[in-house]
Amino acid sequence: MRIRTAGVVALFALALAASGCGGDSDEPAAKDTPKAAGGKLVIWADDKRTAALKPFVEKFGQENGVTVEVQAVPNEDLQNNFVTVSSQGGGPDVVIGAHDWIGNLVQNGAIDPVQLSDEQKTAFNETAVKAVTFNGQLYGVPYAQENLALIRNTELAPEAPKTIEDLVATGKQLKAQKKVTETLCLQVGQKGDAYHIYPLYTSAGGYLFGTTANGDYDPKDLGVGKPESIAAFKKIAALGEKGEGVLKRSIADTNSTATFTGKKCAFLVSGPWATADVKKAGIKYDVSAVPGFAGGKAAAPFVGVQSFYLAAKGKNKALAQEFVANYVTKPDLAMALYQADPRPPALTAALDQVKSSDPDLAKFIEAGKNGQVLPAIPAMAAIWDPFGKAEAAVIGGADPTSTVTAAGKTIAGSIK
Repeated sequence: MRIRTAGVVALFALALAASGCGGDSDEPAAKDTPKAAGGKLVIWADDKRTAALKPFVEKFGQENGVTVEVQAVPNEDLQNNFVTVSSQGGGPDVVIGAHDWIGNLVQNGAIDPVQLSDEQKTAFNETAVKAVTFNGQLYGVPYAQENLALIRNTELAPEAPKTIEDLVATGKQLKAQKKVTETLCLQVGQKGDAYHIYPLYTSAGGYLFGTTANGDYDPKDLGVGKPESIAAFKKIAALGEKGEGVLKRSIADTNSTATFTGKKCAFLVSGPWATADVKKAGIKYDVSAVPGFAGGKAAAPFVGVQSFYLAAKGKNKALAQEFVANYVTKPDLAMALYQADPRPPALTAALDQVKSSDPDLAKFIEAGKNGQVLPAIPAMAAIWDPFGKAEAAVIGGADPTSTVTAAGKTIAGSIK
């Protein structure tokens, strides 16, 4: 992330209430509290963010008279490991992860709310703040957001397709000319991928959860298994292996980007994390919204947010609050996180600065303007596996009606 320094540090001054200390001193009590606490601040992050954070947390530790340790945990294990050790009274003081963990983490008593002033909140993208708000409380400090888009090889496909039907027509023509071997690189795999198929599912009229009067997701209104979802999966099936052959289980997370960078397909559905590989391969590309079905709704990708969380069982809570609310937003650290994994910053000032040097980020945000915040409610955990397996089965040729109806029953049973 690239952000201007002026005013940013002052913007994120720690609220007195967060320190748990009072007094009439003009100096914020939090400045003394972390030093007095001593000990060690432990942070859990994935490999990329661990490497980016290390030089900055060392400086933070020196400034506050404490030891700070960043421990790398594989992303696929991070959430489960955190919940497990937290239930046993251990674990880190700060953890970094996706916003859709929040419902599960709160339900398991693993994280505490974060104390930010109204002024601090307004410095962030409104969607990012909404994503980390659960049951009316702020549970994280967002630093990046993300959504899927269509990455296009402009040498093979100069024009962005307006509909999925346009994309299929172009892809078929390129295959007939033996310029590509695949129409579309959209990862499915043997177990499906609810995240990547979601834009097409929504364009075809499907939904996961309805919403309450205040706009929160309603776990009692499950869309999977209802007529809208069956109709959506019928359209997805038409693109599958027994239909157009556009969606295939052989395209998975392990090879979708490589197939695109190898110039074996002209279209890739992915996020900003894929652009580094695309650039490295020397592909001339552009980024646009995932196209929807002709006559259908606009394709709505999930909008996700990456965030810093305060561990409820942390040993150094005042220090952790100081770190997430006041230090992780400093310009140098924001730059390091952006360079380690270039995703649109959640901080408005940071995003404005980055846009000037990375036009792809603005394109990804534009591609996500019709997106839906990825549900962070605990019921979402019941969606991924049954929905993904139903998707893979339907793409492989299974009957959409019976398959999706069964998936809906499985999900409903898990939620209850």
